[in-house]
Amino acid sequence: MATEASTSAAGAGAGSWVEGMSADNIKGLVLALSSSIFIGASFIVKKKGLKKAGASGVRAGVGGYSYLYEPLWWAGMITMIVGEVANFAAYAFAPAILVTPLGALSIIISAVLADIMLKEKLHIFGMLGCVLCVVGSTTIVLHAPQERAIESVAEVWDLATEPAFLSYAAIVLAATFVLIYYFIPQYGQTHIMVYIGVCSLVGSLSVMSVKALGIALKLTFSGMNQLIYPQTWLFTIVVVACIVTQMNYLNKALDTFNTAVVSPIYYTMFTSLTILASVIMFKDWDRQNPTQIVTEMCGFVTILSGTFLLHKTKDMVDGLPPTLPVRIPKHTVEDDYGAEGIPLRSAAEGLPLRSPRAAESFRSTSL
Repeated sequence: MATEASTSAAGAGAGSWVEGMSADNIKGLVLALSSSIFIGASFIVKKKGLKKAGASGVRAGVGGYSYLYEPLWWAGMITMIVGEVANFAAYAFAPAILVTPLGALSIIISAVLADIMLKEKLHIFGMLGCVLCVVGSTTIVLHAPQERAIESVAEVWDLATEPAFLSYAAIVLAATFVLIYYFIPQYGQTHIMVYIGVCSLVGSLSVMSVKALGIALKLTFSGMNQLIYPQTWLFTIVVVACIVTQMNYLNKALDTFNTAVVSPIYYTMFTSLTILASVIMFKDWDRQNPTQIVTEMCGFVTILSGTFLLHKTKDMVDGLPPTLPVRIPKHTVEDDYGAEGIPLRSAAEGLPLRSPRAAESFRSTSL
């Protein structure tokens, strides 16, 4: 009887674990963590490549392209591409509410490696920010909803064409056009929220399309061909259009304002709108109770706090305050591998965008 009771208890424990963390969620979690490691490390490798190239040629910060001949820089680019591909795959297995906030972990990887390899000392409050990001991420992982079971891309299309998500998409598009055609000409150079607003709004739609495309590819690789459906190609077109728009205005924001200010604000807006879009389209919270939802939100706020604290103190030396202008003067020459900070996730080199981390790399590559 005791053996049966213990077996029953063990089974119940296993059942509760499976209920809280499904096999697909575990796959998505592993892919998202791998993506954070690869992308976080890629910034350091690329930065070392830029330094090495700048020592023997014209630096990227003053318009040089000698880094294109530096193998170390290409190693960083390949590492970033691997990380982006892993993140793309993560959306096919896990809900966006789990994958997107984990983008903050890449800045921890970058900050720690910068401290070790580049001797860019991490302030004690920056260390506290890293701890907060880890605590918040762990909280979200432990309480994330299960991935919705989907058998075809047509099901995703049905979810995307429900009145609630269509209303959200219409509001996003309307707000985006208003920002682009009215606010950007007047306030784009003086108000940071204008450019970031466009990036974040369009980014929430891009993540939903990336997730739909990822699901289609996952089903195709499992033997159920989804490439024959027009919805798959429509989602592909939306992904490309959103990424092009997003990267255009993200580059404008990075060119006008300091990266240390752009990155945390962009991460906050982008992640918040992505979670909202996922909740509306995939109904992530319908499968959770209020306690789980509140716990997830607390975890998200904890990550935001850690992110802002890390970025606020990343240029601080003990006893000295940071000196970071919000807006970069137009005629100031920037050092792409010097004062600029380590950003959060986004997309680079035409890869699917899901958070602001790759923005800095894309910018340095285009110089």
